Amino acid sequence: MASLDDLPLRDDLRGKKAYGAPMVPVRYALNVNENTHPVPNSVRSAILESLGHALENINRYPDREFTELRESLATYASESHEGEAITPDMVWAANGSNEVLQHVLQAFGGPGRSLLGFPPTYSMHPIIAESTGTAWIPGRRNGDFTLSTESVVADIETHRPDLVFFCAPNNPTGTPVSLDTIAAAYDATSGVVLVDEAYVEFLPEGTLTASQLLPGRERLVVSRTMSKAFAFAGARVGYLLADPAVIDAMRLVRLPYHLSALTQAAAVAALAHRATMLTMVADIRTQRDRLLAELPKLGYPVAYSEANFVLFGGVADPHATFERLLEHDILVRDVGIPNHLRVTAGTTEETSFFLETLAKLSA
Repeated sequence: MASLDDLPLRDDLRGKKAYGAPMVPVRYALNVNENTHPVPNSVRSAILESLGHALENINRYPDREFTELRESLATYASESHEGEAITPDMVWAANGSNEVLQHVLQAFGGPGRSLLGFPPTYSMHPIIAESTGTAWIPGRRNGDFTLSTESVVADIETHRPDLVFFCAPNNPTGTPVSLDTIAAAYDATSGVVLVDEAYVEFLPEGTLTASQLLPGRERLVVSRTMSKAFAFAGARVGYLLADPAVIDAMRLVRLPYHLSALTQAAAVAALAHRATMLTMVADIRTQRDRLLAELPKLGYPVAYSEANFVLFGGVADPHATFERLLEHDILVRDVGIPNHLRVTAGTTEETSFFLETLAKLSA
């Protein structure tokens, strides 16, 4: 059997590792920031009905412009956006936010261009950059994982990247990014600034998001997903909000008919029932805040989080603790930060079992 070394692989991909979050069948899977709450039965029925209608024309290619989905996403995004409404011509969608990020890098990155990110951050940012031939440049964070506007601007002025990526709230730390920092970064570069808001629904009520900065900033891109708050991880639906000119750029790099008719139908049905779908968000916030409060009592300091997960420190041997939790049917995430592990805020029962088990292991 051949190995990668036997193939004419691109030189810049040699020695790289693929995304590798463990997929282990356990009772408590709290490692990849999924929404562990099941989709409500009423919404499942509506999705099935929508899929049934889509199947009537499954012999035909889907709407290449995913018109109804863009309209639904624009309406949804406008509900939490102050100022002028988000319009459908400002919306792009793809198979998960990862494909959205890939489209952005295919259009604005590539060989000879660079992307500035701020690790520790979402592990797919450098992976997608490398896969598109875009050079990855690591910027600086403070010791508490926050970003300083001054250091961000200094990094931009030093490296002159073609793209700047923020994760807000940041994965894997959960820390927020201020709008002032994003605006300052935009002003400091002539390139594209992307704000990855995969966890936007878990922000404290009333928090303004990067979509507020879109007017007058044609190089600003805000990416989001239905995987988290909408419990739609298996459906693979991500989207971005940006100036219509950016949407035109996405059309240049997407594959024809990249969103299947079934994907579009499922997403439109879920968005039509968003009030029901999002009822679980408040409970997830409660469980996150519970983890933020209880983990320090067990001797594990936490990074402040506005996402649906918590990064906790004070772990003498992360791999050993990971394995011991796994023995108790709990899967968390070792994100490679020394003495830290990350846990998803699940249901009340899942969070309780995790905390009780960790307390026993720490005794």
